[in-house]
Amino acid sequence: MPVTKRRYITTVDGKKMLAWVVYPPDFDPVKKYPVLLYAQGGPHVAISQDYSLGQIFMLIASQGYIVLAPNRRGVPGFGREWDDAVPGNWGGLAMQDYLTAIDNISQEPYVDLNRMGALGISFGGYSIYWLAGHHGGRFKTFIADRGIFNTRSFYGTTDGLEFLNYEMGGPYWMPSDKGISNAFDAYNPINAVQNWDTPIMIIHGGQDYRVPLGQGLEAFQAAQLRGIKSRLLYQPAESHWIGGFQNSLVWYREILKWLDETLNDD
Repeated sequence: MPVTKRRYITTVDGKKMLAWVVYPPDFDPVKKYPVLLYAQGGPHVAISQDYSLGQIFMLIASQGYIVLAPNRRGVPGFGREWDDAVPGNWGGLAMQDYLTAIDNISQEPYVDLNRMGALGISFGGYSIYWLAGHHGGRFKTFIADRGIFNTRSFYGTTDGLEFLNYEMGGPYWMPSDKGISNAFDAYNPINAVQNWDTPIMIIHGGQDYRVPLGQGLEAFQAAQLRGIKSRLLYQPAESHWIGGFQNSLVWYREILKWLDETLNDD
């Protein structure tokens, strides 16, 4: 069975961040392993070993990957200041926490620096789109599942408007408010698509009203037009949560297939 351990990482501003590291079965520190960064959704949802998340971590680790799951800024349980660092600053310290975490574990001799990827769901998908334009060559593959690609079009289509007003500070047509302008524009993943150069898999459900399908289609078209190896997994009957048993099997199978193609294909 995979083994989960705590790892404490010092952030760029000197804070201590807890990360979960899931090691594959029969882990041998002498060998080299690919690493998959897990970007948490929410953005204010704790990372735990519950049934669904535990499945993701354990399944991927069982295939020979090290899974790194940082409790980045915005994850509850680490104080109000930690939680409040995300509203209005989606692309700020929370994203830097991911880069700090991957740089930290990269120092281990058992990490294969040429086989590092990242996967995220919902706000985690936003994180993947953001990292795709700002990762500085760290990652060799990305998987964005039901993620936010364009904060402006997302505002006009989501069913979670009350929540989004809290996160962004208000609608995007209030440019006089610098905080709102930063939230929608400075931290909008579409503004860094010109930097995309890494294979990306995009997953979306046709009945997703929280993060509507258009977000995934916009991102996939951008990747295709840039000539980047990319794949779209469209599940027309699924919402923001995959409920169908067969669709769940397809989801797991296609993710593992993509990781094998982009991290293990010599």
